[in-house]
Amino acid sequence: MIRVGQGFDLHRLESGDGITLGGLWIPCEYRLVAHSDGDVVLHALMDAMLGALALGDIGQLFPDTDPTYRGADSAELMRVVRARCLDKGFTPYNLDLTILAERPKIAPVRDAMRQCVADLMSMPLDRVSVKATTTERLGFIGRGEAIAVMANCLMHSHEG
Repeated sequence: MIRVGQGFDLHRLESGDGITLGGLWIPCEYRLVAHSDGDVVLHALMDAMLGALALGDIGQLFPDTDPTYRGADSAELMRVVRARCLDKGFTPYNLDLTILAERPKIAPVRDAMRQCVADLMSMPLDRVSVKATTTERLGFIGRGEAIAVMANCLMHSHEG
C-alpha cells in the first residue's frame, strides 16, 4: 500500500547569524523567525508525512503555544514524526522538496542538504530530491523577506 502527502511551510527572515535548512546549518546574515529553529524544509516534510497518513500536522503535534518546543531542533521533531509513521506501518519511500527563496542560494549546499535529509530519514540518497527556485523578485519571497518550501512524500507500507 502507498500513500502520498503534501506539505508546505513558510517563515519570515530577519537579521541574524544563520539558518537551518534540511537539517543543515547555513551561516549567513539572517535567521528564520519561528518558535522552533524554523527549518522550513523539515517542517514541510513533516507535514507531508503526517498528511499522507491523516495524522494531522506539526502545529497539532508541536504547538507553538507550548514552551517545550521553543527553539526546538527540527531534526529531533522529525525523528518523532518518523517514529509515528513507522508505528502506523509506513515509511517514506521518496521525497521531493522545492525551496522557494531569493536567498540563500541553494545550489552550493544542495548535495549536502540532500545527504542530511537522507541520513535523517534513513533512506537512500537517490530517493531524496531537493530543488530550488526564486520568485523572480516578486512578492515577499522575492524581496528576500521569507523562505517557503513545498514537500511531497510517497509513503509505503512495510507490513505484510
